[in-house]
Amino acid sequence: MRMVDVIDQKRNGGVLSDEQLQFFVDGVVDGSLPDYQISALLMAIYFQGMTDREQTQLTMKMMHSGERLDLSKIPGIKVDKHSTGGVGDKTSLPLAAMVAALGIPVPMISGRGLGHTGGTLDKLEAIPGFQVELSEQDFIKQVAEEKLAIVGATRDVAPADKNIYALRDVTDTVDSIPLIASSIMSKKLASGTDALVIDVKTGAGAFMKTEDSAVKLAKALVAIGKQAGLKCEAVISDMNQPLGSKIGNTLEIEETLDLLKGKGPKDLLELVLELGSRMVVMGQQAASLAEARAKLEQTIADGSALARFKAMIKAQHGDPNVVDDYSLMPHAKYQIEYPAQKGGVIAKLTADEIGMASMLMGGGRQKADDQLDYAVGIELHKKIGDSVQKGESIMTIWSNREDIDDVKELLDQAVAIKESAQQPTLIHETIE
Repeated sequence: MRMVDVIDQKRNGGVLSDEQLQFFVDGVVDGSLPDYQISALLMAIYFQGMTDREQTQLTMKMMHSGERLDLSKIPGIKVDKHSTGGVGDKTSLPLAAMVAALGIPVPMISGRGLGHTGGTLDKLEAIPGFQVELSEQDFIKQVAEEKLAIVGATRDVAPADKNIYALRDVTDTVDSIPLIASSIMSKKLASGTDALVIDVKTGAGAFMKTEDSAVKLAKALVAIGKQAGLKCEAVISDMNQPLGSKIGNTLEIEETLDLLKGKGPKDLLELVLELGSRMVVMGQQAASLAEARAKLEQTIADGSALARFKAMIKAQHGDPNVVDDYSLMPHAKYQIEYPAQKGGVIAKLTADEIGMASMLMGGGRQKADDQLDYAVGIELHKKIGDSVQKGESIMTIWSNREDIDDVKELLDQAVAIKESAQQPTLIHETIE
């Protein structure tokens, strides 16, 4: 088989066979295919797309390119959640604890952030001592005992995806739905869970800027999951403004703990309950979404979700005292208010610019090897649809440098105040 023939077939709109896809994935992993031929096929896929079967077969072959975790020693139905990412999106943290508090095993393999803000692992590392790298044996043992672990992926999980993704980034083929879907699902299938709920973000601060593109991605992800024998559902949620009130690593751990104590922001709680209800039904701990939601709310009321999160911190060598004493985590030297220039109603809080503002202070990465400043970030006091008086603080900027003119310039672009505005709908659509 020649790679040039595989490229030619896809470039001309043909459907790739299972054998051709296997040849491609094998060549990516063993290094027998040069980068320019891999890149040429990625570009052909970008323009010609893939059938549902092609997407699934590419995903499965990428998944089988490395190790697959065997979670059979963990009793019960293992349920996971994935998000396509957004600004202030700390959903996985309280959600995993609440679901685990109902006895459902949540073996969560998460990633680091590149861009706006830190990823789930970065947020957890704001907790002193917290270890996100566990051996496979310790990971399985912890989930079996504590019902919850959140860790980073090993290098042996879906290695084809790592090599392909590096080229997608430099060949401008990142926003291809077949390539996004196969990348996400190859890693999730390799993680060995039984069921998966996917939060696909849409809007200014999301990867999928339009609802149509988000729906297409969600349908592709669910189709791959079901064809691979995985229980899978997706929720399309809004990312035109940041989720919750806090953006930044320490700040988002604080907001996670606030939510688990019953004091979290309404939009974050609503999304957690929407996603979590589906996880609980999939885990067969409730017969309906309404029953599942009530059970999740009870984990906050009785403190069991907070206790589960604290147990996870302790099991992964973090300081559990942060649950009651937030000062144990890094905090920025300066808290600078960002006041409203006029009175009215908040009409725009563009997530993208607010996330970039946090990144400029060190809250996110511009390059993969950038060091994060866990202490910095932005705390919102207003959301879209809220009224504001001239001079009233819209947000507090947590910074370790006093001169933040570059940050304020971005925030000026992110904020608009008008006479009236409607609050955006949080949950756009569900794909079952």
